Amino acid sequence: MLVRPKRILLIISGGIAAYKTPDLVRRLKGRGYSVRCVLTQGGAKFVSPLTLQAVSEDTVYQDLFSLNDENQMGHIQLSRDADLLVVAPATANIMARMAQGHADDLATTVLLATDKPVMIAPSMNVRMWDHAATRENLQTLTSRGVVVIGPEQGDMACGEVGMGRMSEPLDIAATIDSYLNDGRPLQGKRALVTSGPTFEAIDPVRFIGNRSSGKQGHAIATALAELGAETILVSGPSHQPLPSCVSVVPVESAREMLTACQNELPVDIAVCAAAVSDWRAADAAPNKIKKQVGNAPPTLNLIENPDILATLSAPGDKRPALVVGFAAETEDVIANGVGKLERKGCDWIVANNVSADTGTFDGEFNTVHLITRAGTNDWPQMSKSDVGRRLAQRIAKHVAGDVK
Repeated sequence: MLVRPKRILLIISGGIAAYKTPDLVRRLKGRGYSVRCVLTQGGAKFVSPLTLQAVSEDTVYQDLFSLNDENQMGHIQLSRDADLLVVAPATANIMARMAQGHADDLATTVLLATDKPVMIAPSMNVRMWDHAATRENLQTLTSRGVVVIGPEQGDMACGEVGMGRMSEPLDIAATIDSYLNDGRPLQGKRALVTSGPTFEAIDPVRFIGNRSSGKQGHAIATALAELGAETILVSGPSHQPLPSCVSVVPVESAREMLTACQNELPVDIAVCAAAVSDWRAADAAPNKIKKQVGNAPPTLNLIENPDILATLSAPGDKRPALVVGFAAETEDVIANGVGKLERKGCDWIVANNVSADTGTFDGEFNTVHLITRAGTNDWPQMSKSDVGRRLAQRIAKHVAGDVK
């Protein structure tokens, strides 16, 4: 029986990197994929439909209201006939329109109508990439399960140097190939991720907390789900968008977080990315503590919170096969991470520097060190989404027995 090649719908938007897309089409076809192109009005300024038609050996679609195209392949069918939709280059403009649900041309209509996985390869000026609007749009898209390839750091057509350059066609093709053939290596596995801070009540108004935003934990949960794991996200108070592809259990205190984690056992993988408060008030006041003029400030009697990482790492029938902890440090990052690995009994520690000058808390980027029993791997600075994907891929390789 003949097996049809997997079909990729390549959407080419109006960025200078569009000139690389014929090479991307050739590389994908060389790997055995069928490629059909949707070319936006802006994309046609950089690459011609005739070139794309020649390399793809298929019709190039451009106009939402083309009677001929709609007769041959309606936009709904066009979106669903593919196994994967890839937007390359993905400009800041099309990312914004995707995030907002626009459907004002063929490309955005196809993206809104699809029920298939979507990948984007961003390409834009470094200032556009760093702009708050783009960061928010990126968070929205990744929370919906969109997979992001790149971008890279390097020289740009505008003459500037920085993050925002589209990944090379060879790398994009390899990522697509991996996703379509090994893209769900964690299928059948259950993963538990903790994220965000915990708030420990002092009275009904005040609490002990920390600056964790939950961005990194949410990104890890999303990445594990993208690789096929049934993922449960136990999150302390956070303003991050809730990933649509995971089950979310909201909690507030460390004790609530521990209970929620234990209720989800057994799981195969546990990643403790939450910044859990180490202490809580022994007796939270039932009413707001009032300041009395002339009186000394109240004294807080603090007691230790349960250690969630150590509890999940303890030997037993319900211990996950892989337990990953986080070590947020402000000094001696690796040494403290190694010490935490030994004290807690977990399998891996992801250590990072959260000093004020790093901008890690509530920032978009992170620089981490993966500490295992076999040694330490220093990762370069990357977005928290990329850290999540890289960690999830490392976990998948561990589960497959490829790495320790």
